[in-house]
Amino acid sequence: MKVLIVGAGPGGLATALHLHRLGIECEVFEAVPEIRSLGVGLNLLPHAVRELTILGLGDRLAASGVATAELAYYSKFGSPIWSEPRGLAAGYHWPQYSIHRGAFQMLLLEETIARLGAHRVHTGHFLESFSEDADGVTATFLPQPAGAEVKHRADVLISAEGIHSVARRTFYPNETQPEYSGRVLWRGTTEAPPFLTGRSMIMAGYANRKFVAYPIRETNPQTGRALINWVADVYVGGEAPPPRDWNRRTEIDIVLPHFHDWHFDWLDVPALIKGASAVYEYPFVDRDPLPRWSFGRVTLLGDAAHPMYPIGSNGASQAILDAAAVANALVTHTDPVAALKAYENERLDKTAALVLSNRKQGPEIVMQMVEDRAPRGFAQLSDVISREELEEVANRYKAIAGFERDRLNAQIVAK
Repeated sequence: MKVLIVGAGPGGLATALHLHRLGIECEVFEAVPEIRSLGVGLNLLPHAVRELTILGLGDRLAASGVATAELAYYSKFGSPIWSEPRGLAAGYHWPQYSIHRGAFQMLLLEETIARLGAHRVHTGHFLESFSEDADGVTATFLPQPAGAEVKHRADVLISAEGIHSVARRTFYPNETQPEYSGRVLWRGTTEAPPFLTGRSMIMAGYANRKFVAYPIRETNPQTGRALINWVADVYVGGEAPPPRDWNRRTEIDIVLPHFHDWHFDWLDVPALIKGASAVYEYPFVDRDPLPRWSFGRVTLLGDAAHPMYPIGSNGASQAILDAAAVANALVTHTDPVAALKAYENERLDKTAALVLSNRKQGPEIVMQMVEDRAPRGFAQLSDVISREELEEVANRYKAIAGFERDRLNAQIVAK
């Protein structure tokens, strides 16, 4: 069997590594002429880290990222609402990592080239179209920035192209543009002193004005500073902006007014924003869940299949779970069409539930609950929300996202 993977993001590269591990020939095609270390931070939850560890990447992840020890929610006044240990600190068999997206992608790319060979990774190849017949699928690519079209043939094509997937558009030509929420994300990284445990991920505010921060590089013992990833999530309304990518820069002065007075005892938010080397703007968008991903010998993966709001730190993790699932399906089924259908059956409903949960704010709903009940702040949190309510929200989301600790640990032991 031979597989063509379109897209060299984390999902596509993880798929290539899993297929190679299982003895399935594959090639990766990426539209950009050069893959560079771009973007800001992302999180890898324990179930995703498990799959990456199976690929032999555990040591490299530990060296490149920060093992998250705590997740904490705060009000817009910096008052604590909820905190819980994460990863190894929470008793999982696998860590949770915060890592620079570009560093993570380059890690995967280096491993893919080392294991598959550089000739199996084609940059500057934009997928123009594809066609299927009884014996396989033929993909037509346009070399970038300019060149004559080239064709490649295989048994299976996997689209890991992201939210603007050509394959998805081919299957669903009447689908509208991604659903715009009226919210904008401003993202940046700043060299700054560590806060709280030094391995904490924090979220402060409420649905329409929220600030997220977590370290993605260990504290430098000489400077006493860590590389802090931050996200400013603000409702601005208006019409949907044009499609954006991770390279669209904006000005710090656009972000700062929304958080100018967020000076907390444990974190100076304005100082963190001011210290950013660059700020990137991205619209808060997703797409409706699809009724199917697989059409014969072609299927969707990651954001091509289930783009979701960046709630609950799940986007990259779910793509990595997709990668493991599609590889396992292809190695356990002799018929590629049946394999892709089995992969879809394994992953579609789970990710659809997550997309819909994230639209309702996922576990971050507790911040909005506090804002609704105590918009001027509170003296005692128990007067506003109970411990039982907070635990119920946290546990429900873990179940939807597939990383309940005891269930995940039991699966790991069983395998």
